[in-house]
Amino acid sequence: MLLDEYVVLRTEGREFDVLGTTRGGPGTTEAIHLGKETLSSGDLDDLRQERDFFGAARALPIRPVKPSGDDDPDVDEAPENGTWGLEAVGALSSHRTGAGVTVAVLDTGINADHDAFKGKNIVQEDFTGEGDGDEHGHGTHCAGTIFGGEVGGRRIGVAPDIERALIGRVWSGPGKGSTTQILEGLLWAARKRADVISMSLELDLPSYVSMVHKLKGVPVEHATALALEVYRENLRLFDKIGSLIRTHDAMFSRCLVVAAAGNQSRRPDYEVGVDLPAAADGVLSVGALGPAEGSATELTVYRTSNSGPDLAAPGVGVESARHDNNSGLRSKNGTSMAAPHVAGVAALWIEEIRDRNPQYKINQIEANLLARTRVDVFAEGAEPTGYGAGLVQAPQR
Repeated sequence: MLLDEYVVLRTEGREFDVLGTTRGGPGTTEAIHLGKETLSSGDLDDLRQERDFFGAARALPIRPVKPSGDDDPDVDEAPENGTWGLEAVGALSSHRTGAGVTVAVLDTGINADHDAFKGKNIVQEDFTGEGDGDEHGHGTHCAGTIFGGEVGGRRIGVAPDIERALIGRVWSGPGKGSTTQILEGLLWAARKRADVISMSLELDLPSYVSMVHKLKGVPVEHATALALEVYRENLRLFDKIGSLIRTHDAMFSRCLVVAAAGNQSRRPDYEVGVDLPAAADGVLSVGALGPAEGSATELTVYRTSNSGPDLAAPGVGVESARHDNNSGLRSKNGTSMAAPHVAGVAALWIEEIRDRNPQYKINQIEANLLARTRVDVFAEGAEPTGYGAGLVQAPQR
């Protein structure tokens, strides 16, 4: 990845303002084009004056929202027929199962041969140059939580009757994924008519600071200032894309984008705010919850979960599919594990509302997700800034 390499978005056949509102032209589903260009500051100024310019940002490296270590408490009260997370969000008692909904997972890929994905129509697209599959395991685990079926008689997926899944491989290892791959994946998933897009990824600002420091030979303080400038460029670009995907039914599907809030906090010592891409406009950000110490029924904000999410979901001791064993499960912690719960519940709400109104708008789905949460499950001392609107809940009869 070059430090002066920009990801550039251009329009064709349609013009958009900063919020993604159409200014004219017929438009097609291919109206937004993504390219990579090496630009000077003067080149960028000229580019901004061009009629088809939509947005640009220097590419930042990405990484999966890293699950924390294994030193966290186990969850003792998991039901026999599913994971504790499915019970907590009401998926096990819901009359909805995700039938007819298409979900996209932008992550490290998937082990499509796992027992959890039998009978699924899995469409894979590689944006890394490494090919399909998943050597990391992060993407397989997240996909299993969203739409995995039974493994050894135990359900792991919130929406197990999802039949069509779009799996975009946007990261395959350090240095093998950037802003470019996320944006390519977002546009691809929206054009493929995803109803929900799930991302448990974050922009890797510390690595970029290190790159600037080493390659440009500038002090760390200067490298940090330069990196923050690039971060702001990315925020503005993700804001545009997020708003565009939400508002342009003619161009894309009615699509809800869900993302993990990040795991940089270390409660109670300090808290960090929601990271990109979860912090962008048009993206529903998700914090992680775990069992409160000394309680079998109450929840609290997970110690690494970033502050300021829109809502929260189970993120401790989450069992889901392994990438290296076609019938195995693995337990992981973090907001990476919480976001797929919300993506799965979103699929259930889409099924629920679509049955009543096929012409539903995406804000109806988001409104139900935020309004139907639970706040009566939190232990004393759990901070609302950590769980947002509350614990996400599936539709019930």
